Amino acid sequence: MTSNRFLRAARRTFTAGAAALLIGAATVPSLVTPAAAADGPASVADLAQGLLGAVVNISTSQRVKGTEGPGAVPMPQLPEGSPFQDFFDDFFKNRPGEQGNPSQKVQSLGSGFVVDAEQGIVVTNNHVIADADDIEVNFSDGVTLKATLVGTDTKTDVAVLKVDPKGHKLTAVKFGDSSKMRVGDWVMAIGNPFGLGGTVTVGIVSARNRDINSGPYDDFIQTDAAINRGNSGGPLFNSDGEVIGINTAIISPSGGSIGIGFSIPSQLALGVVDQLRQFGETRRGWLGVRIQPVTDDIAESLGMATAKGALVAGVIKGGPVDNGTILAGDVIIKFDGRDVNEMRDLPRVVAESTVGKAVDVVIVRKGVEQTVKVTLGRLEDGEKLASGENGNTDQDNGDKAPAVSTVSVLGMTVGELNDETRTKFGIAAEVSGVVITDVAKDSAAAERGIQAGEVITEIAQESVATPKDVMDRIAALKEQGRKNALLMLASKSGELRFVTIRMD
Repeated sequence: MTSNRFLRAARRTFTAGAAALLIGAATVPSLVTPAAAADGPASVADLAQGLLGAVVNISTSQRVKGTEGPGAVPMPQLPEGSPFQDFFDDFFKNRPGEQGNPSQKVQSLGSGFVVDAEQGIVVTNNHVIADADDIEVNFSDGVTLKATLVGTDTKTDVAVLKVDPKGHKLTAVKFGDSSKMRVGDWVMAIGNPFGLGGTVTVGIVSARNRDINSGPYDDFIQTDAAINRGNSGGPLFNSDGEVIGINTAIISPSGGSIGIGFSIPSQLALGVVDQLRQFGETRRGWLGVRIQPVTDDIAESLGMATAKGALVAGVIKGGPVDNGTILAGDVIIKFDGRDVNEMRDLPRVVAESTVGKAVDVVIVRKGVEQTVKVTLGRLEDGEKLASGENGNTDQDNGDKAPAVSTVSVLGMTVGELNDETRTKFGIAAEVSGVVITDVAKDSAAAERGIQAGEVITEIAQESVATPKDVMDRIAALKEQGRKNALLMLASKSGELRFVTIRMD
């Protein structure tokens, strides 16, 4: 009985009358208008019928090497004239990997949808077509066309394909605005689950802004519309028949739908699709900073009322802000008019921005909020610079200096950073500050993961160069009534991070 009520409610929402949902401040929202109720339960058939032609099945094939190797079953040695000889010859000698049959063809299935009928452009997931040798697009009327790969983006798991539009009359769908979707809005998924093409399921938006740790720009729409293996790459529609998501992942202990599926929001996917169509690759904005979360302790140490934004842990040399515009220790709270509430918000909004665009960035520096102007670089170029920086492990192997005095503070033993300590810990020449030579077990520093060989470069956003500087800064913070000390630490190769340590 409950199931029948659910189906009736779902059907009603996809009629013209659904646009007139009654939502009042003091009343319970209704799923159907009185007029629609009088007409009886409606159907989603009209909506589905208009969309099925644009949704396609993606089949791929890949040649893989045979099964010879440590895991292969060897051909048994049989006595001459054995009656089983012919049987074993057929079974073993025709296996993939044997001479004359060096590889086997592996096939996989997924979903996709047409977004440009004139150009023959099809959108799907990258993981659906990854490493494929052949890609075919199968339409709902049984027509199959060969597809070529236009471009892929592994960071968002989006791929763009092209088929010959002259080979078949194509029907296209358009992207909608996923930012307008609310939790509880009805959605429809169409795809190819388990190879059963043209399957329609209905559900609601269960949640938004989901981070499932699948990539740097996770911002998934969660839905309870049934999504199974083979639905990957298929569209998630709103009640107007617009694509507001690309179905890409599920959580399931059994491999089947348990009502937790995830879709890439159209707001993120559309820009990627446009870039892949235009350039065959992505061209994302790049700020050129390393960031970390702003914890409550860090916020208190920086004099911030609330923990928000992205803390700049380092600036990449040669990057867009390697001119002093943004400094390590700054907290970015707004980018190009968009709030940065959490650290993970910043990479996404920057990546969605145009390369070369001049944007306003609101930062908190030493407790003072200010706005700076930044011209964005290109992320793909920045990744090369960042990898070059990370690989820089040059050391200063000059003459050894005599041992220097050390001091103990906050569970750490710190000393001067000179030729001897650089050589001992393998610290790069460009790193400056005070070296940590030892960390006491069960200390506050040990709890924060601080290790010997790291270098304290700043305390509470003030540079330190000697052990005495460290002692003076800690003493000053205690006099100010601070409970935590904010340390900027440099790794042996120069990568920066911020850590707060209790000063109890």
